[in-house]
Amino acid sequence: MEWSIGEVAKRSGVTSRTLRHYESIGLLRPSRTGANGYRYYDEGALVRLQRILLLRELGVGLSAIGDALAGRSDDVAALETHLGWLHDERGRLRTQIGSVRATLAALKGKEQLMPEQMFDGFDHTQYKGEVEERWGAEASAESDTWWRGLGVDGKKGFLEEQTRIQDAFSAAQSAGLGPDSDQAQSAAARQFAWISDSWQGKAPTAELFTNLGEMYVADERFAKNYTRVHATGAEFVRDAMSIYAERTLAQSS
Repeated sequence: MEWSIGEVAKRSGVTSRTLRHYESIGLLRPSRTGANGYRYYDEGALVRLQRILLLRELGVGLSAIGDALAGRSDDVAALETHLGWLHDERGRLRTQIGSVRATLAALKGKEQLMPEQMFDGFDHTQYKGEVEERWGAEASAESDTWWRGLGVDGKKGFLEEQTRIQDAFSAAQSAGLGPDSDQAQSAAARQFAWISDSWQGKAPTAELFTNLGEMYVADERFAKNYTRVHATGAEFVRDAMSIYAERTLAQSS
């Protein structure tokens, strides 16, 4: 059996654009391309896509996923390994659920919160491999040191600011404003400051800030943060960041 790219996108939750990106980097090729240019995927391709998505959920970068898939052609053995990882992840999620329940119980009962319990099961280093792959081991170590040094209030404030920035972008789009509007550019400026804070004051260049915006669209893990209100929310944020980089960052460099 074969399925069209549209059917695969609908059933897997992966956008057609992402599937085409996977094809362009040699990660997932369609089993055939019709005369009309439509891509079709057979059962083997779907199994490979499942393996890709499993590894993505575990925080593995695309380059590392390509290496992993190239090194193991036995789908059964590979999926058994993935299953073991998922069991480990389930245990971590159970710990997180217990942590959140304890926090809710403390808040409802107005009891003292215990920081060591609140963050039990949360692993800031889960994407360590991907960070090292993209920006180097030194950047990964610095990021981890910075995060651990924030403290409970600092971590809470940092995450809340990102949510407020997402809401600001959504508000601008809901008002029918463009990514070049003052409101959207204000949100982009806050995004820039937020990223700079997480990099310990090392502000990204105009090119890097633009590339980060592209990543918010290409990587569904990031895109979902900006598509809660608008299906094109990630694209709106990307365009606003690109404009901010060109207007403000490039001019000041």
